[in-house]
Amino acid sequence: MGDELALGVRAVSGAAVYRGMDRATLDRQYSPSSRVPSLDAYLRAYERLSAAARRDHPVRAGLAYGPHRAERLDYFPGPASGRCPLLVFVHGGNWQALGRAESAFPAPALLAEGAAVAVIEYGLAPDVGLDAMAGMVRRSVDWLLRHADRLGFAPHRLHLCGTSAGAHLAATTLLPDPADGPDVSGLIAGAVLLSGVYDLEPVRLSYVNDALRLDEAGARRNSPLHRLPARLPPVVVARGGNETEEYVRQHDRMVTALRPRTAVMEVVADRRDHFDLPYDLGVRGTGLGDAVLAQMGLGGARTGLGGSRMGLGGARMGLGGTST
Repeated sequence: MGDELALGVRAVSGAAVYRGMDRATLDRQYSPSSRVPSLDAYLRAYERLSAAARRDHPVRAGLAYGPHRAERLDYFPGPASGRCPLLVFVHGGNWQALGRAESAFPAPALLAEGAAVAVIEYGLAPDVGLDAMAGMVRRSVDWLLRHADRLGFAPHRLHLCGTSAGAHLAATTLLPDPADGPDVSGLIAGAVLLSGVYDLEPVRLSYVNDALRLDEAGARRNSPLHRLPARLPPVVVARGGNETEEYVRQHDRMVTALRPRTAVMEVVADRRDHFDLPYDLGVRGTGLGDAVLAQMGLGGARTGLGGSRMGLGGARMGLGGTST
């Protein structure tokens, strides 16, 4: 009962399958759209804004970074100097939806601040398993680093950002000794994790696993919370104020686990939800935008506004090197 009250939910029917929740309650907790009026409205906006980004900015579209037909990326060049940072954006979609076509919308704000942007596509469930998806994201990072001079960004300034399922895949890319794909864990300058899931055991017990088909061992192998190394690059961990209780719990656990390992900037954007939080990427005057720009070394970023918890003074900032 204590766990149910702490989560703000109550298992009212059926057997409890996880933390006092029955299957129907767990399914709602891992369905972020249960907290917003219209998921379709967000998906249409993603597609419209992404089309505008490709129309209004130079882009090298459909670059192959691996052999699978889904291993493609869109690259938006930054300043002509060739020494700019790169933000690599990994989309969400519960590991089974979306792609490049809907995921370029963060590019314009970041381009305006002097960054290059790469938007990654990867294979989706049920056709592609989670180990293979994670390997694809690693291959995209490896490919980008090997072609940094030709593309025109500084290879030591690659920052990896993911939202929702993409945050999970970005977090797995930080781990050494991967099950698939090259080990690029030591080559990433910083990470940005938005509204992610980092322990897949409850996902395995929910409707999401109908597509993922994870067994217990696969869920644990693909759970970053169980495999974090002793040291990591700086990480921004963010969520919206309007998230399900399980997404809040996953966020809190990841922040706690990261603090002894690296500098952590936590952002809670009170006026954002799971789906509109990425709109703040690169936008000055927002908690997330300022945190990301500061991490990327795009100077002059101000302390975040807009109800976010970040920076000094009300801050949740870990400097690493301590134990918890």
